[in-house]
Amino acid sequence: MALNNKALYSKLIKEEALRLGFLFCGIAKADFLEDEAPRLEKWLNNNMHGEMQYMENHFDKRLDPRLLVEGAKSVISLGLNYYTDKLQADPDAPKISKYAYGADYHHVIKDKLKHLLQFIQEKIGDVGGRAFVDSAPVLDKAWAKKAGLGWIGKNTNLINKKSGSFYFLAELIIDLELEYDIEPTADHCGTCTRCIDACPTDAIVGPYVVDGSRCISYLTIELKNEIPSAFKDKMDGWMFGCDICQDVCPWNRFSVIHNEPAFNPHPDLLDLSSNDWTELTEETFKKVFQKSAVKRAKFSGLERNIKFLDVHEVDSKSK
Repeated sequence: MALNNKALYSKLIKEEALRLGFLFCGIAKADFLEDEAPRLEKWLNNNMHGEMQYMENHFDKRLDPRLLVEGAKSVISLGLNYYTDKLQADPDAPKISKYAYGADYHHVIKDKLKHLLQFIQEKIGDVGGRAFVDSAPVLDKAWAKKAGLGWIGKNTNLINKKSGSFYFLAELIIDLELEYDIEPTADHCGTCTRCIDACPTDAIVGPYVVDGSRCISYLTIELKNEIPSAFKDKMDGWMFGCDICQDVCPWNRFSVIHNEPAFNPHPDLLDLSSNDWTELTEETFKKVFQKSAVKRAKFSGLERNIKFLDVHEVDSKSK
């Protein structure tokens, strides 16, 4: 293969990404995210990151991948579907976000990215790079948008016209020049405000702006202190994460069920009743969430969330 055959290399990478199970793959030039800089600065200055102090760190690196990977030329953005139509058996049980039903996505995706980088090195040659999965200063949605994978919706999730928004985003940043997807996706939110109207904590403070400190996902996962009483009766039963703004999005009618075995729920998870959750022991927690992203909240965090719901949102039938 000719060394300058960027189009062929890009085609090979995208085909391998799909073979590995990714829903889609796009490529953008590793450059400074000029549009994101003032937006990120304003969001931080308004303290919309709550207690997530790590968001204040590495400001420059968040905006320029060349500071993360020496000689970076390309950002390969990938999406891995996690949508499922499976539901918790007890409608009154504390709710858990779909993305946390199965194995921790960090491990699942990191493994796939490792294979993809190995493939690139085997097929193309001495290519350096790093894999990123939601745990480094990389603005996933901005890069996915730049790579033409979708538009950032009013709920600030990346939305793809053909498959909605129930997918994880990840990146490979490499020092190889490729053919870039420069066709941006138009915004198809239109006049729709379903996500804004449906958010019980009013976290979507305006179109395309989420106050992270009010988001149920933040309150149940990132927040380490007690959940403020201001959110009494506003959690809508969620104990880990929240799917509301995605569930109501019209574009998610195009979501398809994932085919990743690792994301299938633990056999016991969906059958736990409201009572089972209230009486959850650390032993059961370790058994059910052994490989799950729910471990991030720890047993103490999940217990706090369940107690907050139990105190403030007890179903009227069980009072």
